[in-house]
Amino acid sequence: MRAMTRWFTAAAALAVVVAGVVAPAGPASAESNGGTRVMPLGDSITEGTQVPGGYRIGLWQRLAAGRYTTDFVGSQFNGPASLGDHDHEGHPGWRIDQIDANITGWLNTYRPHTVLLHIGTNDILQNYNVSGAPNRLSTLIDHITATVPTAEVFVAQLTPLANSGQEAAVRTFNAAIPGIVQGKATAGKHVHLVDMHSAVGTGDLIDGIHPTATGYDKMAAVWFTALQAVPGSIGTPGGTGGTTGQLVGVQSGRCVDVPGGSTTNGTQVQLYDCWSGTMQRWTYTANRQLQVYGSKCLDAEGAGTANGTRVIIWDCTGAANQQWVLNANGTISGVASGRCLDAANWGTANGTKINLWDCHGGTNQQWTLRP
Repeated sequence: MRAMTRWFTAAAALAVVVAGVVAPAGPASAESNGGTRVMPLGDSITEGTQVPGGYRIGLWQRLAAGRYTTDFVGSQFNGPASLGDHDHEGHPGWRIDQIDANITGWLNTYRPHTVLLHIGTNDILQNYNVSGAPNRLSTLIDHITATVPTAEVFVAQLTPLANSGQEAAVRTFNAAIPGIVQGKATAGKHVHLVDMHSAVGTGDLIDGIHPTATGYDKMAAVWFTALQAVPGSIGTPGGTGGTTGQLVGVQSGRCVDVPGGSTTNGTQVQLYDCWSGTMQRWTYTANRQLQVYGSKCLDAEGAGTANGTRVIIWDCTGAANQQWVLNANGTISGVASGRCLDAANWGTANGTKINLWDCHGGTNQQWTLRP
């Protein structure tokens, strides 16, 4: 039986040597605060060099004040107590290509719903094929959207540099970003432009490169405004903060249904109360199976099983599509019903258990949470 952990638990952090410097590793078990998973991604400006935590401090405080429930994710960990979640994917000294070389693994580990990308400053500081930097950024964005196609990706134009020659290169690089972002968006990808350059002035730089505490807070304000402008990117104020969507079988293209949601093609799945008894925890396997803690997978109508009745599902495109939320405690509950999926061998007091089948035999049914 495969040993499983909760799907959003942070993996052990990576120790990476770059230019002779070991990037600081996060704790073996990083924070999981529940809510919408947001990955701050980039270099030392994301990490918060000079002001540990950087823009993440002000962004977290604004999210909390707005009653958004969010979970910063990433292999790195730093910042003060005023930063409620210290996880991030900021790597001091890293260029676009170095982030790109690791991005697929990070995304598969943390499955962010939202990515905050600010990268390219070190390409300019290191004079690393600066003319090719926009193409490298475009490729990185493509790798992000291919790995997490439903994620909202916010691409920031770089903050200024005090050196006039380097600042000229920043402006040239920044000028290419709107076209890159527009091209991705036109192709149907969830990519958004963030003007970070005009938010921070050279007077807001502590060392000519990294913002002061005031400068980082200005960045936080811009990120927060950008996130609020894209519905669902940080959940809803006062909501559960989970990632909400339809639970869809990949092979069948059909959705799990719950009591309270009308169907035209099947009996409703029996569920139980999330807030009583033993809550059922779920996780995604690497190949996107929805797996119960203990190596059993949801099966769907149209996929044969050898050991159980198939779960009754219904057409996602029908009226009153059932929405699901991934809760901070690892349960998956129906938005309309407020009730949780249950699994075989987990007792309930108020409903029939869903029949599941072994992930390691037969044709494994894949599931995805579709926004």
